[in-house]
Amino acid sequence: MISAWAALLGFQLLGELLVRAFALPVPGALLGLVFLVGYLMWLGSTPQALTDSANALLRNMMLLLVPSVVGLIDHVERVRREWLPFVMACVVGAVVTLAVTALVLDWLLARQPHTGEGV
Repeated sequence: MISAWAALLGFQLLGELLVRAFALPVPGALLGLVFLVGYLMWLGSTPQALTDSANALLRNMMLLLVPSVVGLIDHVERVRREWLPFVMACVVGAVVTLAVTALVLDWLLARQPHTGEGV
């Protein structure tokens, strides 16, 4: 499991290094995730240790979000002044996330062989 955590952090570090080296306008963690997805596609499967580590992160996702939400307290005046762009970013982000999730789910379900059982 330690090797899986090291791999996750390694891809994040790779993304951060490339963003800083080439002054790219994207978060380093996002670029690291792109490399991780590419690596997993190249492998053709996900190692069990990586799956277990990712599931542990997902189970504790709220703990990972608390610091960023608490950080908004430091900027509450700015949020009050600029509430509309903040709300729009949240709404548009949620809608885009739902749409992309639905499209990916539809694509994945279409790839599965239909057994005729269940729904």
